[in-house]
Amino acid sequence: MSTDRPAAGEPAPEKAPEPSGVDLARVALRAAKEQARARGDAAQQKKQARRGGLRSGARADGRDPMALGAAINRLLNERGWETPAAVGGVMGRWPQIVGEDLANHCVPERYDEDERVLVVQCDSTAWATQLRHLTPTLVARLNEDLGHGTVRMIKVLNPGGPPRRYGPLRAPGSTGPGDTYG
Repeated sequence: MSTDRPAAGEPAPEKAPEPSGVDLARVALRAAKEQARARGDAAQQKKQARRGGLRSGARADGRDPMALGAAINRLLNERGWETPAAVGGVMGRWPQIVGEDLANHCVPERYDEDERVLVVQCDSTAWATQLRHLTPTLVARLNEDLGHGTVRMIKVLNPGGPPRRYGPLRAPGSTGPGDTYG
């Protein structure tokens, strides 16, 4: 009968031996090679700067051409634009995310990265109300697509209403048909 636990009086088995001798030498050699390579790269860059700029060579380096997609991904990562770019992609795929009916009446306007709020403009109060009821589902779907916490809230804007016309048939100080557009 075999058990994983040591019997009483027996010492506990060691899990992994600590590196010694040849293993330590290999680790030290690897670290020294990496440091030398880094010093060599720095010296090469100084030498190129003294010669008057970059020169082409046979070995691959950071000056080599790269694919457009790789260049764009690198730019997005360096500038910290991953989230705004992903949200922009969602705005482009809005009809697939919310459905054709809702997309015909509700359009994403902007995304506030600091507040993590997506602002959506609707063309009628009925569609704005419908979108408000679907907001928790849409936030979950967007976060599933973009990453958790990317969109905290969807702010739904009602339609702006018709332009105010001032004329002889308007009462002074009237705001117009507020119940329809508010």
